[in-house]
Amino acid sequence: MSRKKSSKQDPKPLEVVKYGHPALRSKGRRIEKIDDSLVELAEAMIVTMYEEDGCGLAAHQVGRPIQMAVIDVLPAQDSRPSKAWVGGREIELESLMPLVMINPEIHPVGEERSIETEGCLSMPGLHDEVERPTRVRIICQDLSGETLEIEAEGLLSRAAQHEHDHLHGILFIDHLDPEDRTAHQPLLKKFQAKASPF
Repeated sequence: MSRKKSSKQDPKPLEVVKYGHPALRSKGRRIEKIDDSLVELAEAMIVTMYEEDGCGLAAHQVGRPIQMAVIDVLPAQDSRPSKAWVGGREIELESLMPLVMINPEIHPVGEERSIETEGCLSMPGLHDEVERPTRVRIICQDLSGETLEIEAEGLLSRAAQHEHDHLHGILFIDHLDPEDRTAHQPLLKKFQAKASPF
């Protein structure tokens, strides 16, 4: 799948904002134009995701509340496998990764749900189990402006849902029971105390 290349070489990693930063609770602006600056931001986000050993990163997490996120689940394929389909045909994950999702929509496919552990680069060290639809349909634009429609299972499905939440100001801790969320309050308060505007 084609994607624009920016003229800027070797993008530098960006600062990942932590829990308490206002961008993390903002609803992202829809992207109306894919220009060089957006491509450069996406490339810098991909570098940042790799630098932080993450499998996904939303623009909100680098202080830009816009409807864009990046994902790469290949490094985790052995321990947390993923599958993807386009037009009903299973495809190689290598053809998708890294995936840039612009203005994404996520729709559950079927009724099956699963519970798995999630974490977040904006809340390092905090992990908990989250229930989500097992299989989803992802509809988004890529960096060439083309519309992608992908069905996903496994970590790709979970990462897409997690990042889509970010784009609407939702964090994975919002899916937890009140008791479980209360248990994380000491760490959340530490993040909040350190948070500073980007």
